[in-house]
Amino acid sequence: MKRGLLLPLVLGIAATIACGGASNSGQNLQQNSSGPVYMTGEDAPSSSVVGFNVTIDKITLNNSSSTVTALSTPEAVDFARLIGLRTLLGFNTIPQGTYTSVTFTFENTNPAPVINYVELNTTPPSVQMLTGSFSQTTVTVPFPSGAPLIVSSNELAGLRIDFDVDDSLATTGGQITGKINPVINVWAVSASQEVGEITEFTGNVTSVNAPSSFQIQGPYGMPRTIDVNSNTQYNGSNSIGTLTVNAIVSVIGTMQADGSILAKDVELITTDKAFVSGRVLEVTPTSGAVTTVTMWIGEELGTSGVIPVDTVQTIDLSGVNQYDVCFFDNWLTGQLFNNTALVVGQRIFIGGTVSGGVFTPDMVSLRRQGVVGALVADSVTITGGSGSNLGYFQMQNDALMSYAAGGPFTVFTGNATVFENIDGLSGLAAAGTPNLISRGLVFKDQLNGKPVVVAGRVRVLPAGQ
Repeated sequence: MKRGLLLPLVLGIAATIACGGASNSGQNLQQNSSGPVYMTGEDAPSSSVVGFNVTIDKITLNNSSSTVTALSTPEAVDFARLIGLRTLLGFNTIPQGTYTSVTFTFENTNPAPVINYVELNTTPPSVQMLTGSFSQTTVTVPFPSGAPLIVSSNELAGLRIDFDVDDSLATTGGQITGKINPVINVWAVSASQEVGEITEFTGNVTSVNAPSSFQIQGPYGMPRTIDVNSNTQYNGSNSIGTLTVNAIVSVIGTMQADGSILAKDVELITTDKAFVSGRVLEVTPTSGAVTTVTMWIGEELGTSGVIPVDTVQTIDLSGVNQYDVCFFDNWLTGQLFNNTALVVGQRIFIGGTVSGGVFTPDMVSLRRQGVVGALVADSVTITGGSGSNLGYFQMQNDALMSYAAGGPFTVFTGNATVFENIDGLSGLAAAGTPNLISRGLVFKDQLNGKPVVVAGRVRVLPAGQ
C-alpha cells in the first residue's frame, strides 16, 4: 500500500468500520410484568490465543430475592474469534426487576473447553491445541457498583459479557496449562449505546421479505430477523433486492425489543454456499501476487467434510480474481486489497464451492478484527489539528501481528474512530503504556511488507488486563 493512500484510507474506512452512532428504532415493547433482555459476547484476549471454544450451559440473573434464567439452551462460543467484536449470544423475556449479578454455568466434559494458541517457534507459525478444564464451572459476577441491570416492560435491557481470556488462562513458565479460572466482566447496556451494538453477525440468508426485512441463520445456528430501513447502508450497489436465499451476509446493527436486529450496515459477501474464515499464518510468495495462503480456520460453512473448523489449512488462491474489503466496496477497493496485499496476521474470508470433496475458492474478503497489545511509549502522533483523532500510534505483543511486523506495528486512526476508556489520541498520548484492543482492518504496507491497522475502535483495557 502506498503511503499516499493511508491518510484518505483512514478518513474513508475508519468512518465505515467505526461502530458508534446506532439509534434505537421504534420497538414493540411488551406491556406485562416481563421485559426483553439481549446478551452479547466479546473477548479481552490473550495475544497468542486464536481459538477459545467453551460451552455456556446456563446464564442466570440474580438479586437479593430471586434468580431468573436468561439463557437455558447450551451455547458453544469461540470467544477468541470475538477479539474487538461483539456478537449476539441470546435473547429472552424475563420478569421485571433490578438484577445485581450474573451467574454463568460452563460445561467441562461434554464437550470440554478447547484452547488453540499460536506457536511462533515453527516456520510457518503453527497452532497448538489444548483440552481445557474449568477450575470452577459456576461463577457469579456482580454488575459494577451502582449500575445494575434493570429489566422493565417498556425498555429493552442489554447484558454485555466480556470473557477475559488472558487473565482466565493459567500458565506455568509462560506456557498455557489448559486450566481455566474464569474471569468475566459484565455491564448493563442500552441498545442505543455504541457498547450495546451488534458488530459481528454473519450467516446465510434463509428468506427475504422485501422491502423491510430478511431472515438469516446466524452464528451458533441462531436464526434472526434483520429489519432494514431507509438508513440502512449496503456495500457496493447492493440492496435488499439483491439478497438471495443462501447468500452469505454480515450485519452491523441494533437489537430491538422483539428480538430482531435493525441493520445499520448490510454486507453481501458472496452468493457462494461455502466459506472459510480465520487468521493468516503464512503467504506464498511473500512478495508479489500470492498463490497460496496458510490460515487458521476459525469459521466455516459448507466445508466441514473438506476443510473443518479449528484446523490449519493451506489454500490455493491462484485462480481467485475477486478481492473485497468488508463493508467497503468502491473504486478504491482493488487498490487497497488484492492478491499482492495479503499478509500474516490478517483475518480473511474465502468464499467458494465444494464439489467432489474439493473446496474451490473464487473470492477473498478482508474482514474486521481486533488486535491486542501494549501501547509503545511516546509513539502517539496526532496529524490533525487540536482535538483531532487523525494520526497514528504503535502497539506491540500481539503474537501474529508483532511476528509479521518484526516488532511493534502501526495503528492509524481518524476522527470517526471510537475511543473507549480514553479521551481520544490526546488522552492516549498521556496514558503511558496501557494494554489496548484496536479493532479495524489490517492492511499490508507495500513499501515494507509489514501489517498496519486502520482502526474504527480503540479500547483501553483496565490496569491489570
